[in-house]
Amino acid sequence: MKPDKVDRRIVTAFVLVLWVVAAWLLYPLVILDRVDTANVKTFLYRSVLGLTLLIVFFGKTLFDLVYPWVVGRKIPRRDAALLTLYLLALTLGIIFMVVRLVLVYMKSSRSGGGVIF
Repeated sequence: MKPDKVDRRIVTAFVLVLWVVAAWLLYPLVILDRVDTANVKTFLYRSVLGLTLLIVFFGKTLFDLVYPWVVGRKIPRRDAALLTLYLLALTLGIIFMVVRLVLVYMKSSRSGGGVIF
């Protein structure tokens, strides 16, 4: 087995673990209607960490898409198209999560709980 193959598997496993962690951190935003406003502070910190991971994935993907053009290398059209679709999905996911965070904040401030960071 070549060392490059082992390194690629480790990196792939690490990225998959990061995606699982991001999904776990953002899960409360998906079930927003069932979240209790008593634990909203912990909920917001957890969601912001998950959103930060999504933004890191967004930046890495944007770098992977733009960098080959900067150094004058060609990127296959299929790869560019798939990276663009992935970037679009990440963008929509980030926008969706930010809207959900704003809704949680508004819901908590309306109930009189007030969120203090």
